[in-house]
Amino acid sequence: MSSTQPHQPPRQAQDRHHDQGHSQQDGQHHDMSSGLNAMAASATLHCLTGCAIGEILGLLLGTAWGLSNAGTVVLAIALAFVFGYSLSTLPLLRAGLGLFAALSVVLAADTLSIATMELVDNVVMGLIPGAMEAGLADVVFWIGMLIALTAAFAAAYPVNRYLLQRGKGHALTHEYHSAAAPTGWRRHVPAFSTGALAAAIIAFLLGGLTVAAADGLSTAATGPGPDVEHGLGVESAGS
Repeated sequence: MSSTQPHQPPRQAQDRHHDQGHSQQDGQHHDMSSGLNAMAASATLHCLTGCAIGEILGLLLGTAWGLSNAGTVVLAIALAFVFGYSLSTLPLLRAGLGLFAALSVVLAADTLSIATMELVDNVVMGLIPGAMEAGLADVVFWIGMLIALTAAFAAAYPVNRYLLQRGKGHALTHEYHSAAAPTGWRRHVPAFSTGALAAAIIAFLLGGLTVAAADGLSTAATGPGPDVEHGLGVESAGS
């Protein structure tokens, strides 16, 4: 009486099946990682847009009102939080949340990201020689803003990725982004595309840099103004 041995698949087939399983797992892990990276980049860009609007408006108002550097910085930071929170609140209002409920979600989702951006942005601006004292007509101001905002994005991106990975930060707002179309008065709540806002901010910064550079070249080409020339003449006469 002979015993029947169970059929064993060839070793090569087993290895191929094992490799396919690992490939599928690696592919799923790569897709999840790519999706997380994209969400973190989008969340960071969203916060950066609001911060940039507040920062630029604060610096414009601080200069126009003749505030000190410290006063202008405080105003810019305050407006950065206001606009950062506002841009995140509008979609939640369209999704059906009440104002206070939307604000509570936004405060939990955005505060750490905005705080990180503001800290890095102001530190970088302070480290760039002449950036804090520069006026809106100075090239160094606009170059400093571009560098500072870029550094702020780089600093806040890993923060947002860490929070998203743990179901916090902007993950708290994502469930409302797929809500049904708004009805009633909520239809009139503006819906701004983050990409469009970011493009507008970049265009504004580059436009300010271009105008400042053109003004500097024009001043260099025409020479010092009459007040400067008069002062130089008096100094020469006195010597």
